[in-house]
Amino acid sequence: MCNIISCSHIYKTYGDLPVLKGIDLKIKSGEVVAIVGPSGAGKTTLLQILGTLDSPDKHEKSHLEIERINIQKMNAAQMASFRNQYLGFIFQFHELLPEFTALENVCMPGWIANKNDSELKKKATSLLDQMGLSSRIHHKPQELSGGEQQRVAVARALINDPKVIFADEPSGNLDSQNAKALHETFFQLRDQIGCTFVIVTHNDALANMADRKILLKDGNID
Repeated sequence: MCNIISCSHIYKTYGDLPVLKGIDLKIKSGEVVAIVGPSGAGKTTLLQILGTLDSPDKHEKSHLEIERINIQKMNAAQMASFRNQYLGFIFQFHELLPEFTALENVCMPGWIANKNDSELKKKATSLLDQMGLSSRIHHKPQELSGGEQQRVAVARALINDPKVIFADEPSGNLDSQNAKALHETFFQLRDQIGCTFVIVTHNDALANMADRKILLKDGNID
């Protein structure tokens, strides 16, 4: 398998606080990778940089490639388009829009990409059905349980057929039963569609299921 993500010499400093201290990392296509480590180690910062949501410090040797595309040569508009087309995101707190239904939340990245509305809704409905939410598609987030909200977030992450899904503590707010179901969903999706998952987690069960664990400690890969 080829590398879908490749980075080297990734540094990040906030004020006088160095958070990442020269990260070198390669992730293969179709791999499920868990980034683990103590709080404050820089896990979320690394995830956000790999997911193009944040930028590393300027450094002469710094390099980040996704799908063999040099991310650091893009301007803001190009990066936003790339992110929408190639990447999906699942957050701990779902980040669903409260005024929209489950179906509309799932459609949102597709609308941003100007995809055909009827085809998009058909696909979103299919994804929600796959997540066991066919009877909940017209419910708003406040009418859904935590586990249901997170499954809507997974469907939303999948709507544009991303190459990589970045998940930040995706089961952090779920009970053990819902967390286990969510974790199993990730691996089913990887097997079905070949999507790469990069997951920041404190959940040992999820980390131990992953193809590879990356331990981040004091801003470095241990």
